[in-house]
Amino acid sequence: MTTATEAFRRARDFLLEHREDYATAYRDFAWPRPERFNWALDWFDVIADGNDRTALHLVEEDGDGTRLSFAALARRSDQVANWLRQRGVAAEDRVLVMLGNQAELWETALAAMKLRAVVIPATPLLGPADLRDRVERGRVRHVIVRAADAAKFDEVPGDYTRIAVGEGAGGSWQPYADAYGAAEHFAPDGPTLSDDPLMLYFTSGTTARPKLVEHTHTSYPIGHLATMYWIGLRPGDVHLNISSPGWAKHAWSNLFAPWNAEATVFLHNYTRFDAPRLMAEMDKAGVTTFCAPPTVWRMLIQSDLGRLRTPPREVVAAGEPLNPEVIEQVRRAWGVTIRDGFGQTETAVQVSNSPGQVLKTGSMGRPSPGYRVELLDPVSGAPGAAEGEIALDLSDRPVGLMTGYHGDPDRTAEAMAGGYYRTGDIGAWDEDGYLTYIGRSDDVFKASDYKISPFELESALLEHEAVAEAAVVPAPDELRLAVPKAYIVLAEGWQPGPDTAKVLFEHSREALAPYKRIRRLEFGELPKTVSGKIRRIELREATAAGSTAEYREEDFR
Repeated sequence: MTTATEAFRRARDFLLEHREDYATAYRDFAWPRPERFNWALDWFDVIADGNDRTALHLVEEDGDGTRLSFAALARRSDQVANWLRQRGVAAEDRVLVMLGNQAELWETALAAMKLRAVVIPATPLLGPADLRDRVERGRVRHVIVRAADAAKFDEVPGDYTRIAVGEGAGGSWQPYADAYGAAEHFAPDGPTLSDDPLMLYFTSGTTARPKLVEHTHTSYPIGHLATMYWIGLRPGDVHLNISSPGWAKHAWSNLFAPWNAEATVFLHNYTRFDAPRLMAEMDKAGVTTFCAPPTVWRMLIQSDLGRLRTPPREVVAAGEPLNPEVIEQVRRAWGVTIRDGFGQTETAVQVSNSPGQVLKTGSMGRPSPGYRVELLDPVSGAPGAAEGEIALDLSDRPVGLMTGYHGDPDRTAEAMAGGYYRTGDIGAWDEDGYLTYIGRSDDVFKASDYKISPFELESALLEHEAVAEAAVVPAPDELRLAVPKAYIVLAEGWQPGPDTAKVLFEHSREALAPYKRIRRLEFGELPKTVSGKIRRIELREATAAGSTAEYREEDFR
């Protein structure tokens, strides 16, 4: 066992020991800061040695299942790493991975770490335009995708290795299944430095293009010790986290946090959400810890929660504030309380309600062990505000913080200015040190559990000849919390009405990934400042008040 492994285990075991003693955990926790660390080799392979306990349990919609032990995943990832090395994958090569919840996703993640390659996670919902941007800006040298999505890359130029999981891709695509014929012993070709790049996440922003968040071999693997602590994971737990591959929360709670705790990752794949079926599968699998976005919680309470005979010991939610009525209904049915947490793609969980803490309705909780959180005054930028921008003190830089925005030193400098990492989110302290979320300081919003950049949607709308100007704001929605609504100024020759609305909804469906598309639409002039900038606050207020002039996508199906 390496010194880095021992330091990681000590920090992990300290949090497990004090999992319900927040005061001690927060006061005495210290991040392990090894000079060299490779989570796949120095942690996963160590706990996997001779370990036949289930590491990954997948259940498909038709009832078929896959179970892989820790030992089997270590062996398979060694084979995949050896095979990828033969295909030319080397240290710091960029590998775009666009897979669903399938065993190959976890095998690839571990294999890439072992090779010191840099993974660019991507959701299968992405279309050719998004993929072109990722391949170009990410300087992608290899792509690993489902065979069903291979055709999307016909429109993505580039000299990159093409690897398809499943049958039917053909042509220049190499079959991933060949990896299982590779050697089972993997030998690394060099040491992994702690600050070597590990992951690049594209994340929405208010500017023209998504930001590119860079994480290292310590910032996510070690950083998610805090996420393990928030969830309340223990060795031997069976953990279910509902999140789509390609998004940071998937890595948070379907990779690092559960395996940091030596827990089983369980997932039920479904085409359409079915609450009774999900609860039945949770019972069968013996789920002990459960994380879901508020959208899923709202759908669950519309079903009979009593169908779940053995509720999880720990339940958490993240992504957006959770309605108090939902929390109360789950508490009455399951006898457990949903605990909120706050984090970003740029970090692990920064603030949370961890097990054993007194819960306050509406609060995100208190700072996670290892995080020194400040609120910066909105005018002066000074720390110590009762309400202000949530920020992390960099004088004691948390391990679970990104390196920066890759390829964008100006944006990185802005985010880290003055000795603080600035989240762009607004919060307020109470007298007991609990933090309540207020909202974003910019215009980004979430629809269901997906972050939406208005600029991206507006740019897509402006590609249509009917659109002269466009502004997108969140519109309230009972199920998804918010959906994108577009205010449109039409080009000359186009008339407002249902025919034009139908055309634009069709354009939205073609131009945008399903989670981004416009759900509501209204024609009219846009309110602007003297300098010509759109006054989004007026549009948000008008949207919240409701309008008889708006069109809804569901009316045109």
